Amino acid sequence: MSKLNREPFILSDKLTEEQLSFFTENGFIHFKNFIPKETVALYLSEIERIEKQWLAEGIEKINGVPLKFGKDENGEKMIQRFCFLNQYSPAFKDLLQSPKLQLLTELLYPYEGRIAETEKDGLILNSYIRTPNSKFTQMGWHTDSPRDLFLGQKIMPMLNVGVHLDNCTFDEGGLRVLPGTHKQGFFKLMFGKGQ
Repeated sequence: MSKLNREPFILSDKLTEEQLSFFTENGFIHFKNFIPKETVALYLSEIERIEKQWLAEGIEKINGVPLKFGKDENGEKMIQRFCFLNQYSPAFKDLLQSPKLQLLTELLYPYEGRIAETEKDGLILNSYIRTPNSKFTQMGWHTDSPRDLFLGQKIMPMLNVGVHLDNCTFDEGGLRVLPGTHKQGFFKLMFGKGQ
């Protein structure tokens, strides 16, 4: 088994040397069972509550950031991309402030990391539904960093943390990364996708 195809890591109360080394070399790391199943159930109920509220109130943007809408398998309107969920749910606010998540900021060393609760898009949730009426079935290959340039800001180190709240296998289109791209230069960052 290659280093990239290894079983996911388990995160305890600190990052191990092996975990730090793996991340430094590859630019990503996968932790298994990061959130207990009972907590996942709480998050799913919070998402349902917030979605019902926002749809009932006709909300289309949060803090100026547009939501993405589609239709579920029954043809009902649904939100497929939420933003700033942490500002509308104590459970999600607690997630962003949890020691376990805060621990991951150490992966940005030697830079001092922090969780962006009120900037960018805060805590985002994407709901990819593959139905004929869905508007958001997949997210194509992309790099988040260039967005800073379009906002007139300097590109700084950034760590994206993705948490799947359901089973998401490789065959079902789970998150994929290009190992080592965290060390690419500016030119490759801006134009590498087209190559």
